[in-house]
Amino acid sequence: MKKLKVYLDNCCFNRPYDDQTQVVIAVETKAKLFVQRLITDDKIDLVWSFISAYENNHNPYPDRREAIGRWQELAVQPINKTDEIIILAREIMQSGIKHKDALHLASAISVKCDYFITVDDRLLKHKTDDISILNPMQFIKEWSERND
Repeated sequence: MKKLKVYLDNCCFNRPYDDQTQVVIAVETKAKLFVQRLITDDKIDLVWSFISAYENNHNPYPDRREAIGRWQELAVQPINKTDEIIILAREIMQSGIKHKDALHLASAISVKCDYFITVDDRLLKHKTDDISILNPMQFIKEWSERND
């Protein structure tokens, strides 16, 4: 069976730094950390894009920026900015998705990722046949069903 290729957006990478006293955030954090474990255990492949690097480089917290930046080194495929991604992002924005979020999603679609993992409610509501958009908990459920 081919290894799944996943894309985690910036809000997903930052979830462990959010208020963990909120139950949903705490559960999403645990699920996101499990997804990271799948990456470090080489069970799934991580993809990293130019917009991931851009957003992370502008993170005002040096410790977070450094910790998240290490994931770029584990990515199996970097995604550079292309005209195709820009055009697709503009199309995605027509559904109400913000510019940077649309660039993340367009990047993942451009390299045919299997999953786009996010905790952003607006992105989770976006409908497309090009990629499965899931939160970390939904992804774990699907991954578990595939690997039982």
